[in-house]
Amino acid sequence: MAEKGEEKLIEVARHIAKTLGRTDTMADDILQIFSNFDHRFSRENLAADRLSDGSITDEHYSSLDHQFARFLSSDRSIWSDSADAAAFLDAVDSLISAVRDLDPPALDHANDLLQQCMLRLEDEFRSLIENPYGVSPYEPVPPPGFDSDGEDSEEEEEEDQIPVAPPVTDYDFVIDALPPGSVADLHEIGKRMFAAGFGRECAHAYSLARRDFLEESICRLGIRHRATADTSISDEVQATPWTELEDEIRRWVKAVNVGFRILFPSERRLCLRIFAGLSAISDLSFAEACRTPAIQLLRFGDAIASHSRSPERLFRVADMYEAIRDVIPELNALFCDKYSAFLCTEAVALWKKLGATIRGIFTELDNLIRRDPATAAVPGGGLHPITRYVMNYLRAACASRQTLEEVMDEDGMGIAEIPDRPSSPLAIQIAWIMEVLQGNLEAKAKAYREPALSCVFLMNNGRYMMQKVRDSNELTILMGEEWIRRQAARERRWGSEYQKSTWNKVTAVLRVDSSGRAPEPSVMRERLKVFNVYFEETCRAQSGWVVADERLRAEMRMTAVGIVMPAYRRFLESYRGVEGGKHGDRNVKHSAQEVEARINELFISRP
Repeated sequence: MAEKGEEKLIEVARHIAKTLGRTDTMADDILQIFSNFDHRFSRENLAADRLSDGSITDEHYSSLDHQFARFLSSDRSIWSDSADAAAFLDAVDSLISAVRDLDPPALDHANDLLQQCMLRLEDEFRSLIENPYGVSPYEPVPPPGFDSDGEDSEEEEEEDQIPVAPPVTDYDFVIDALPPGSVADLHEIGKRMFAAGFGRECAHAYSLARRDFLEESICRLGIRHRATADTSISDEVQATPWTELEDEIRRWVKAVNVGFRILFPSERRLCLRIFAGLSAISDLSFAEACRTPAIQLLRFGDAIASHSRSPERLFRVADMYEAIRDVIPELNALFCDKYSAFLCTEAVALWKKLGATIRGIFTELDNLIRRDPATAAVPGGGLHPITRYVMNYLRAACASRQTLEEVMDEDGMGIAEIPDRPSSPLAIQIAWIMEVLQGNLEAKAKAYREPALSCVFLMNNGRYMMQKVRDSNELTILMGEEWIRRQAARERRWGSEYQKSTWNKVTAVLRVDSSGRAPEPSVMRERLKVFNVYFEETCRAQSGWVVADERLRAEMRMTAVGIVMPAYRRFLESYRGVEGGKHGDRNVKHSAQEVEARINELFISRP
C-alpha cells in the first residue's frame, strides 16, 4: 500500500515538473530542486519517462502536445500578447532541440508537431508584416456592406481608388515600412523557421506580404498593373495610342526613379534587418518580393523599345534611356546576389535596347526624308514642310546632345575631335541627315518649270537650314563652321543662277552698242518695248514668289536693283539723246524711280 502511495507521489512530482517547465532546462532545474528536498524525488525517478535509447515516451508527447495545443488552436494572434509570444518561441526552441536527438517512431510524431508549429509561425510572420500595428487576421471581420446605410455605389468606388502619389524630387532617403518592434519580432520568428529547416517557406511568406506593398506603391505612382508576360504587355502597348503612351512614359520615368532609388533599396534594408545573420533567406526574400514589380517596370520599357520607331518617339524614348542609365550604377549594388542579379541584367539589356531604338529612330528619319515625294514642291518656292520638320526636329533632339552622343557612340570608343568638321558619331549622323535633306530638296526644285523659281526654292530652304544651325549652339558645335561656310557658298551659287535666269535676261536688251555709234531710233524704241514686256512679266511672276526670310528678301531685292537700275538709267540716257531730249519721254513707260519701286515690291513673306 505504501509503495503505491510513493509511486503516486512521484508521479505527481513528475507531472508538476513537466507542467511548470516550459523548456528542458527549466524542467531539469525543477527536478534538481525536488531531488534535494527528498531522495525519493531523484532525477532518475522523476525523469523515468526518458528511456535508455534516447526516445521519448507517449506521456512526454502528451505533455508537449498539451503545451502547444492552446497556441496552435487559438483564433487570436499569438503575438498580440508578448508573454504568449515568448512562451511559444521557447517551446519551439525546445521542440527543435528535441527533434535533433530523436529516433523513429518518436521522430515522426515530433516532426508532425514541428510542422504545425512552423505553419502557425508562418501565419504569424505574415500577419506581423501585413498588420504591423496590431490588426489581427484571426479576428472575424464583418462582410462588406454589413454596416452600410445604402450609400451610393459611386462613392464606394471612389473610396476604393488608389490615390496617386505627389511628385518626388529627392531620392536620397529610405522608407521604414515596419515599426522597430515588428522588425524584432519578425527576426525572432525567422531565426526559428530557419533553424527548423523552413527558411524557404519563411522567405516565401515575406515575399507574398511585401510584394503587395511594393506593387501598390508603384500603382500610386500612376503605373497601372499589367500581365508580366512579354507578349501581353507588348500587344497592349502596341494597341495603345501614342498620346496615351507619352503620358504613361512620363509616369514610368518617375516610377523607375522612385522604385529603384527608394522602394527597392528600402526593401533590401528591411530584409537585412529582419533576417540579420541569415543572408541566404534575406537575399531570397528580397528577390521574390521585388521580382514582380521590377519586372513590370522593365517589361513596359522593353515593349516601348520593341515597337514603332517613328521619329516623334525619340524624345520620350530618350527620357526612358536616361532614366535606366542613371539608376544602373545603383542596381549593381542593389541586385548583387544570385537570386536578384537577373534584374540588374535585364535593366542593362533594356538600357542597350533603348539605345538601339534611338539609333533606329534616326534611321527611320533618314527613310522618311527619302520617301517624301520629289514632286511635292510648295507654291511660290517657299519653305517646304519637310525642311521645317527636320530642322526643328534636329534642334529639339540636340537638346539631349550628351545622351545622343553616348547612344551613337555604340562601341564606346569615341572619335577624335577635328576643328570645324563633324567628327563625333552624332555629328556624323546629323551631317548625313542634312545631306539627305539637301538632296531631297534639290530633287524637289526640279519640279518647278521656271529655273529662277527653283533657285528661289533652294535659297529659301537653304537659308532656313543655315539659320537653324546658327541659332542652336548644340547644332553649331556638331556641324561646325565649315558646314555653315559651305552652305553659304551654296546659297551664293543659287543666287547667281537666279540672277542669270531673270534680271540678266531683262537687262540684256538694254545694252548699247559698244562701238560708239548711236543706234537707230527705231532700234532703241524696239528695245524699250521688249524691256517693258520682260520687266512686267518678271514682276508679275515674282510678286507671288515667296521669300520667307526677311533678310534674304531684302538681299534679293537689293541685288536686283543693283543689276537693273544702272543698265536702265544708261539706256534711258542714250534713248533720250537719240530721240531728241524730252520728246523721247513720250515712249518711256516706266521711269527709273518706278522700276526701282516695282522691284522693291517683289516677293511675299508667306503664301
